[in-house]
Amino acid sequence: MIKTDILVIGSGLAGAIAAITAADLGGKVTIITKTSELLGGSSAYAQGGIIYKGFMDSPQKLKKDIIRAGDGLCWEPAVDQLCEMGPALVKELLIDKFSIDFDKKSENEFDLTAEGAHSLPRILHSKDSTGKSIQKSVLNVIEEHPNIEVLVSHTAVDLLTLSHHSKDLLNIYDKPACFGAFVLNMKTGKVFPIYSSETIIATGGLGQIYRHTTNPPEQTGDGIALSWRAGARCFNLQYIQFHPTTLYNDRESFLISESMRGEGGKLIDKNGKEFMMDFDERGSLAPRDIVARGIHQTMLNTNHPCVYLDISFKDSDWIKSRFPTIYSHCVTMGIDLTKEPIPVVPAAHYSCGGVGVSLKGRTSLQRLYAVGEVSCTGVHGANRLASTSLLESVVWGYVAGKDASEHSYKDEYFPDIYPWEDEVENVDPALIAQDWHTIKNTMWNYVGLIRTRQRLLRAATTLRHLQTEIEHFYQKAKMTNEILELRNGVQTAIAVTFATLEARASRGSHYIQQNGTSL
Repeated sequence: MIKTDILVIGSGLAGAIAAITAADLGGKVTIITKTSELLGGSSAYAQGGIIYKGFMDSPQKLKKDIIRAGDGLCWEPAVDQLCEMGPALVKELLIDKFSIDFDKKSENEFDLTAEGAHSLPRILHSKDSTGKSIQKSVLNVIEEHPNIEVLVSHTAVDLLTLSHHSKDLLNIYDKPACFGAFVLNMKTGKVFPIYSSETIIATGGLGQIYRHTTNPPEQTGDGIALSWRAGARCFNLQYIQFHPTTLYNDRESFLISESMRGEGGKLIDKNGKEFMMDFDERGSLAPRDIVARGIHQTMLNTNHPCVYLDISFKDSDWIKSRFPTIYSHCVTMGIDLTKEPIPVVPAAHYSCGGVGVSLKGRTSLQRLYAVGEVSCTGVHGANRLASTSLLESVVWGYVAGKDASEHSYKDEYFPDIYPWEDEVENVDPALIAQDWHTIKNTMWNYVGLIRTRQRLLRAATTLRHLQTEIEHFYQKAKMTNEILELRNGVQTAIAVTFATLEARASRGSHYIQQNGTSL
């Protein structure tokens, strides 16, 4: 058993900022991450950049772009907080405190770029590996911080709540609250409790419930499932943003940054025709949902499994300097983007919904916070504006870490709980592989880029039946990360499917095809 002031579940940018902020204020912080090293999650995969402030820019201009991209469904107080606090925190934390090496035009001028749906260039970047540059610098601070303990290869099994785990039956009458988590040590196979005055979920996205995704392998929707089972409110889960351009190949998904289109790259079909102007006046720089559906429709129209992104007309040395990561990866795939276009397809990229939180990152469950992609702040509405995710992670990581630290000394009630009971039955890996195959294909085909009511109903039936089977062998299984991820994945898939069924009108990244039935 471990007792700490603040438990952070996840080590991406949002969780890292929350941990550092709380620790700087004197809180004892414990971070757990299921990866074998501290560098994990989607933050390190962010290629494009982070919003700062452009020439003649203003919070009002940024707000307008965010709400327009979000199809008018953004929560204005959250957008205002992001636009007002964001650039200042980028300067205070990333530039001054963590000394991130952002690209510059000159000694005193950052090289700002534009991305889809931005009205002007305002994106800071570090070549095409901005997230990794930020994350490495931030994690260096964590590793040296005296108030932060890091447990790698540890994953949350369930949140500890008064209503589910307390031996005192009278706690059921108290306001629902979280006081830590049951945690699996993945190396020893042992499950133990971590008691915490405040808990911050920072587990990232849910892309792995889809067949094609830009997310790393660990993004299996754990935070959504943990919060859902604990009773925290989740919403806007139907708004899954599909990145328009991931490398088309049979081996792996690899994101081709939107900044490549911001730098002039053109989307073309198999015949070399630029097609996006047929769908939107902004062409290749339209919001992601429009571009993704334009690509999808073009693939159907041309009966071709992909489209192409062409930037080969630019200077080859500039391409290699501006996009070294993408260039190197494409070369390993046999593609020279200085000489030929890149084959691309859409893939599940970002969840605009999640665990609902306040302006301070608080969930509907007392003593529980959520930050980063797992949360729903309301900033993104129905579709995320490019490069807002890292900025949101910084802002809400900061405010949640600060708020949690200030309240940790007030929330010291830890009831007695029933001990964890280990099971010993080994789970056939073939069952896990087949169940994941069912989840991924069901979500991709029925709850994917284009949806119909019949597809959604079929998904709900399939996933509900599968969840029953998974829960049966989870109850008897020897605890492993694989069985936990499967349990969380099917729960998250069901949550997304039912949210999508309830959303009867197309909006932003949620698109209902009217094919004779109405939603």
